[in-house]
Amino acid sequence: QVQLLESGGGLVQAGTSLTLSCAASGRTFSDHAMGWFRQAPGKERSFVGTISGIGGTTFYGGSVKGRFTITRDNSMNRLYLQMDDLKPEDTAVYYCAARRVSTIGVRAELYEYWGRGTQVTVSS
Repeated sequence: QVQLLESGGGLVQAGTSLTLSCAASGRTFSDHAMGWFRQAPGKERSFVGTISGIGGTTFYGGSVKGRFTITRDNSMNRLYLQMDDLKPEDTAVYYCAARRVSTIGVRAELYEYWGRGTQVTVSS
């Protein structure tokens, strides 16, 4: 089992930056590829980005590519999502998720463990 807890959400203005954090516990963190997903009101959960177990490979969804950066600190069992140039359409609940394997994935069904989410609201 892997337990995940997101933090760092809040209300920010468009054009600013915010960093989300996800604390993991339960198993060897580097064994797991990690992902960030988000769900806006009235919409389905969507892919934000993913990072491999040792952090050497990342992949991002088209709407955030170039603005968001995923990193991880395996010594601290932490995953991060740096979000720059935020837009009102980035408003959503953001979830971190873990795979049982170390290779990246873009589909939510590939992730076995999920946090409860943290709200990000971007005002115009």
